Amino acid sequence: MARFIFITGGVVSSLGKGLASAALGALLQARGFTVRLRKLDPYLNVDPGTMSPFEHGEVFVTDDGAETDLDLGHYERFTGVAARKTDSVSSGRIYSNVLEKERRGDYLGKTIQVIPHVTNEIKDFIKIGEDEVDFMLCEIGGTVGDIEGLPFFEAIRQFSQDKPRGQCIFMHLTLLPYIRASGELKTKPTQHSVKELRSIGIAPDVLVCRSEGPIPVKEREKLALFCNVRPDSVIAAQDLKSIYEAPLAYHREGLDQAVLDAFGISPAPKPDLTRWEDVADRIYNAEGEVKIAIVGKYTQLEDAYKSIAEALTHGGMANRVKVKIEWVDAELFDREDAAPYLEGYHAILVPGGFGERGTEGKIKAAEFARTRKIPYLGICLGMQMAVIEAARNLAGMENAGSEEFDHEAGKKRFTPVVYHLKEWVQGNHKVERKATDDKGGTMRLGAYDATLTKGSKVAQVYDSTAIEERHRHRYEVDIEYRDDLEKQGLIFSGMSPDGRLPEIVEVKDHPWFIGVQFHPELKSKPFDPHPLFADFIRAAVENSRLV
Repeated sequence: MARFIFITGGVVSSLGKGLASAALGALLQARGFTVRLRKLDPYLNVDPGTMSPFEHGEVFVTDDGAETDLDLGHYERFTGVAARKTDSVSSGRIYSNVLEKERRGDYLGKTIQVIPHVTNEIKDFIKIGEDEVDFMLCEIGGTVGDIEGLPFFEAIRQFSQDKPRGQCIFMHLTLLPYIRASGELKTKPTQHSVKELRSIGIAPDVLVCRSEGPIPVKEREKLALFCNVRPDSVIAAQDLKSIYEAPLAYHREGLDQAVLDAFGISPAPKPDLTRWEDVADRIYNAEGEVKIAIVGKYTQLEDAYKSIAEALTHGGMANRVKVKIEWVDAELFDREDAAPYLEGYHAILVPGGFGERGTEGKIKAAEFARTRKIPYLGICLGMQMAVIEAARNLAGMENAGSEEFDHEAGKKRFTPVVYHLKEWVQGNHKVERKATDDKGGTMRLGAYDATLTKGSKVAQVYDSTAIEERHRHRYEVDIEYRDDLEKQGLIFSGMSPDGRLPEIVEVKDHPWFIGVQFHPELKSKPFDPHPLFADFIRAAVENSRLV
């Protein structure tokens, strides 16, 4: 049976609970244990799929088609364990399940209440797959004191009582603010946070304290005394230059040892940190630098493209170069020349997105990369923009566009080289969709196979003609225009196995110009960079030598 580690947060949000959880998972793996990480989010959306990236950052998609919190991306990147639908749940999903059961008659005769019905549903979720791993790490979103989080805190309190003694521990992440005027590190916010946690029946076993610098011995002892934890279980989480230094930094601070001590696992297996030492070496001993422009529409919030930024960093590690990412707002050159904004970059990446805003700028970015022979990677909408650019400027279809933009405007304006996907094959059955369907959970989601053309650039990059990648899209390039575009040099080099859905396009006679309908960034890891990103950065390095 798995041992459970519940990770909570206090004082303020965005302290890095997800990263701390992922780093701890990696450290436990380094000691030979198996792990799985879960996220429990208190918001009332069923999943983050319909949220704006400005609200919630990127949506991370799993192989089995779940739209989840971006923290699951950290879990995968640090542990290499593929996340599943059962690794992410929200209050919205929990309440929805409870109400469905009530309507079905599962609770016949009962008054449905938060305790026990909602908390039982949460506990049932936490238990899934508990016999598969040594450690189950469950992160509770938000901070202690949030009203919507109370059912989750109550559920994990009950869960720890249901399990045998020593089967569950609690790790609490807080902030130690530094008051520059007085030169003091303040412990009082952490004390109050732990007091709030203890008032609902949870006593932390390990305290992880975010701070700008080291925590002096006096403050550690004070925290241990007032928060009722052992001094060696007060862990400093200092600001780092790279998130990939976190496993080594937490190990130096003794986080993994404190957790194993709390479980009474002694003597504990020694950790093998070779993988993370190599990752750190590649980050801090880079042998060059490339500048990559990400031309997007959510550039004000970098978390909107979190996995892409990380995958580019992984590509840099594979080539031992530092990747300097610059965020370029596509709307800046919607109606003007893109050259002044894009000159000087060694490669251009156009990521996914929804809606018409900023798309003319993305089309111009694709044209700039194609005509100037600059490496270009288009992801999802970025591939569609590359196809529209080729249709307009190479195939003579001046009015080429996407059905998505017509649907948004409520009138027909474009020749739809990109159309609303009405049916596709998933496994052994056909999925059908209408433009009037609900928005939530109705896209082509999760892992799908693709067949690559032998001898193509992408087949060379993957070193294979059969791949599986994760998707999240509602619109698709129309195969009807394939012949016209291929005559002009835009090759459809990757297709769905049934040959109906374009998955990859590439420009012939170009150093590196690839568009993909899927999201390769979701499968990239620091110790296993995705081949597309590794080769994209290699092409950027080559281009940097020509500039």
